[in-house]
Amino acid sequence: MRHALGAALFLLTLTGLGLLGAPARAQTAERVVLMVAGLDKQIYLPVRLAAHLGYFRDAGLEVELQSEGSGVNAEDVLLVGGAQGVVGAYDHTLDLQARGKAVQAVVLFTLSPGEVELVASPLADAITSPADFKGRRLGVTGLGSSTNLLTRTLALRHGLRPTDYKVVPVGSGASFAAALAQGRIDAGMTTEPLATRLIHSGQARLLVDLRTPDAAQRALGGPFPFASLYMQTAWVNSHRDQVQKLVTALVRALRFIQQRSPLEVAQALGLEEGLERTLYVQALTESRAMFSPDGFMPAAGPPHVLKVVSAVNRMVRERPVDLQRTYTHEFVRAANARLGPLQAP
Repeated sequence: MRHALGAALFLLTLTGLGLLGAPARAQTAERVVLMVAGLDKQIYLPVRLAAHLGYFRDAGLEVELQSEGSGVNAEDVLLVGGAQGVVGAYDHTLDLQARGKAVQAVVLFTLSPGEVELVASPLADAITSPADFKGRRLGVTGLGSSTNLLTRTLALRHGLRPTDYKVVPVGSGASFAAALAQGRIDAGMTTEPLATRLIHSGQARLLVDLRTPDAAQRALGGPFPFASLYMQTAWVNSHRDQVQKLVTALVRALRFIQQRSPLEVAQALGLEEGLERTLYVQALTESRAMFSPDGFMPAAGPPHVLKVVSAVNRMVRERPVDLQRTYTHEFVRAANARLGPLQAP
C-alpha cells in the first residue's frame, strides 16, 4: 500500500510539472473574463474568432467571454471587477477618464463604428436623412451607450437639438428587431449581422451607413476608431504578461480576417450552410474594410473622437482628457513583431 501511495504521488508530481502532457496546460492556464458588448455583433468578430480558432488556448489562457448588449453596462461590470476587460467602443475610455477612471484600449479592432441607422420600412419615405429625426423615436442600445452618442451626433450635425427627438433604449439583437417591428421606434442604430437581416426581410431600410472608414468619414466628419479591448490601467500595469497574450491572440484573429474570405471566416465560426450564413457573409463582404489589419490606433482617430464626444457629452467637454492615456501601442507592437509581416491573402 505504501508503494502504491508513493507511485500515485509520483504520478501527480509528473502531471503538475507538465511531464504527462495536456492536463498540465489545463491546470496552468491563466483565466481571464472579458465582457463583450454584444458577442453576436460583427464589430467584435476578432474576439469570437480568437476563441473559435483556439488562439487564446494557444497562448495559455482560459478566456471566458460574457455578453452584455450595451457597452455602457459592460463598462460597469469592468469597474466593479466582474471582468478584466471590455470588448466595446473606444469612446468609453474618454468618458471614463472624465469621470476619474483610468482605462485604456490595448488593441483596436475596427477603424469605424460598423453601425448603421435603420428606418422602419413604412416610414422610409418620411425619414430620408437625420434631419427628419424631429419628433421621432430613435432606438439605441442604452442611454449613455455609443449608439446613443452616434445618434445624437448625427442629429446635431443636421441641426437638431436633443429635445427635438426621443431616444429609446431597446438593447440589441432580437430586442432591437422587436422594437422596430412593433413600432416602438421609428428608426434606430444597430450593427451587423442584424442590419443585413432586417434589410433583407424588408423590415427596414438603410438610412446612414457607418460601417466602412470612408462612410464614417463622410457621416461624422472624420475618422472614428471604434471597437477595441479596453481594460483598467492598473490591471494592465500589474498583468502585462496576460495582456500581451490576449493582444497577440487578437492580432492573430485580425490577420485571419484579412487573409481569409468572408465565407472562410463564417465557416471558422461554425455557421452552417443556409440563409443565416449567406447573410453573414454578405454583411462581412460589405463591411470588412472596417477591420484593422494590425490592431494599431490611427493617429488622427482619438482627436476626432474627442471632438465628437465633447460636442454631446458635457462632462468630457468640461474636463481635461489626456488622449495618450486612453490607449497604448505597447502590446500590439510586440504582437506584430512576434507574428512577423502580414502575408497577402
